[in-house]
Amino acid sequence: MLPIPEPLIDTSVDPNVRGFIHLPATPAKDGLVLTHGAGSNSRAPLLMGLAEVFAASGFTVLRCDLPYRQSRPHGPPRPGDAARDRDGLQNAVGVLRKIAPGRMFLGGHSYGGRQATMLCADQPDLVDGLLLLSYPLHPPRKPEQLRVQHLPKLHTPALFVHGTRDPFGTAEEVETALSLIPAKVRLLRVEGAGHDLGLKGASGGDDLTTKVLKEFHALFD
Repeated sequence: MLPIPEPLIDTSVDPNVRGFIHLPATPAKDGLVLTHGAGSNSRAPLLMGLAEVFAASGFTVLRCDLPYRQSRPHGPPRPGDAARDRDGLQNAVGVLRKIAPGRMFLGGHSYGGRQATMLCADQPDLVDGLLLLSYPLHPPRKPEQLRVQHLPKLHTPALFVHGTRDPFGTAEEVETALSLIPAKVRLLRVEGAGHDLGLKGASGGDDLTTKVLKEFHALFD
């Protein structure tokens, strides 16, 4: 039986790190930082479900709130928040390294995943791999506004998980974007799912999270 997730707050770094730590049943070396999308927080059902499944498989998982969410309990990030949010992700990785000294992975949903890719494009040695959930390839109904400028600089292997009905980009558009990335990448299509990957409530995501874990191991093990 897994330990109950514990709150984690580290004010020794700026931006602070705030979230919840999931410990595996036995001591683990590998760690995974998970963060949320715009307008959400570390309690998002998708993050909670993935954290439980990864912890059950032996990972130490940190679900963290981005700095903009720490500053404001509601609402999306503002245009000037992104750089500080990336600093917050870097700090979260540093905090988790003190607990999990092995391989380190960074994951995020939508906005959080995009910031993770931008951070790793600038710091290719920060983590061993990325888990990107519903990467926001472009704003809804604006396919011409692609968010791919940094992808040719991304040398970190990445698993993309994307719903086939996601308004932020079709699975085909994501596949095209992945061809820009010089690292090893893999795409898991979630049939019929939108931007939330079909996991809105607190339950019902066991099948999805199990598939994500399987694809993750296929890419990184």
